[in-house]
Amino acid sequence: MAAPSFIGVLLLPDRLHFSSNQFFNNLTYQIDMKNSFRLPIFLLVSLAIVLLFPACQKDKTEQAGLAKDFNADVPLKWYQLFEEIDRYATGYRPPAAARALGYIGLAAYEAAVPGMPDHNSLATHFSGLSIPQVETGKVYYWPAAVNAAYHTIISNFYPHIQPSHLAKVAQLNQNFENELSAQVNSEIYKRSVDFGKAVAEAVTAWSETDATGHNGYLDAHPASYVPPAGPGLWQPTWPDYTPALFPYWGKVRPFAMKKDDLLARPPLPWSEDPNSQLYNQAKETQIWVNKIKAGQDGEAHWIAEFWSDDFGGVTFTPPGRWIAIANQVVVLENASLETAVELYAKMGMALCDVGIAVWNSKFIYNYERPIHFIRRNFDSNWESIMNNPATGVNGITPEFPAYPSGHSGFGGAAATVLTDIFGFDYAFTDYCHQNRTEFKGTPRSFNTFIDMAVENAYSRIPLGVHFRMDCDEGLRQGYLAGQRVLDLPWRK
Repeated sequence: MAAPSFIGVLLLPDRLHFSSNQFFNNLTYQIDMKNSFRLPIFLLVSLAIVLLFPACQKDKTEQAGLAKDFNADVPLKWYQLFEEIDRYATGYRPPAAARALGYIGLAAYEAAVPGMPDHNSLATHFSGLSIPQVETGKVYYWPAAVNAAYHTIISNFYPHIQPSHLAKVAQLNQNFENELSAQVNSEIYKRSVDFGKAVAEAVTAWSETDATGHNGYLDAHPASYVPPAGPGLWQPTWPDYTPALFPYWGKVRPFAMKKDDLLARPPLPWSEDPNSQLYNQAKETQIWVNKIKAGQDGEAHWIAEFWSDDFGGVTFTPPGRWIAIANQVVVLENASLETAVELYAKMGMALCDVGIAVWNSKFIYNYERPIHFIRRNFDSNWESIMNNPATGVNGITPEFPAYPSGHSGFGGAAATVLTDIFGFDYAFTDYCHQNRTEFKGTPRSFNTFIDMAVENAYSRIPLGVHFRMDCDEGLRQGYLAGQRVLDLPWRK
């Protein structure tokens, strides 16, 4: 009897199975004695059902299957919930959110990879990471293992979120437990859940060995950091003068980028000479913002706000935005469990690594933001168009140095992974901000993921918070982070 598509994976050598056709052929023979006595047919059928049902049940739970045989419902719903958590999680602003995504993705991937025979576990690649092993000869139900991994590691990384969000985490897990536990026998289900939990705990333990990263969200604006002073160097900006965000993030452990990758190429020399490249780039930012303020470039205004994922409580973080994009693609492609866990793991690691590289570079070069340059040289009252709809504070600039651009890096990294998995010519419409009223959230369409990353990067210029060079280098670091992650030994 063929097993339904939801049956779990068997890690066993081939074994003999009783043939149902042979069973019926043998069972329905006529017992011909001298009086040609025959068993009533209803008794034969009843006996067949009684005897065959246990064999079918055994077939259900022991027939081989792979992670690719299941849909992406489990990872998709967890990452859709992550979109909401990401908006409100205190301390988890861009690089910290990106790092969490790296570890969350790794845990789910490792919980499913024993059911992905063409893929490798990455445990031996990462020094200090010890992943539990499946039991040889035992059946595992991969959706249950993956669900347990997500529930465990998200709970570990986000213990401080709002009670309403903690309740949603618990409820989503319970919903999946109710659904998935009905698909296999209790022994297989428990074994799968225990494995997923153990993997997530192992990944969490490994994360804890990187103290700067694991605990960073607890002190996002450390009072111990005093920015260096001098011409062209970053200082907290008008109007809120918020202290530096994650100034020590360059010490965080990356997944794939090499030490030399973590420092951006040198920025343009700082200069207030009207003939200098920096002067011209500052002028470009000022002119673009002024045109938007004058109502002369509605398209640029739409682009600037469409990608401005800058405010907790309103939008995702920039890494969270790319997860929201990936979620849409997973739905469109009707992706399998295998494809989804691989996608989210690769994206999470790439986002994590570029966050480290960009923040490391920001606080080494300490390059000032356009607002300071423009106010000194062009207009003392000038401000960006980055307005927080939640607080009503307008003209904001992010609380860290300009060079290179974080938005650009995150976009370049994510687009590299998406392109690798779904192809270069993947046309896509982004509905992330559809129906928002605080700004123009009308969906935007693109011919490729790289086109999306480029628009996202250069949207920071008309917003008024970056020089062009910031976006150029951020994209380059993002592409590199994505490629370094893709080069890991994912496949056999």
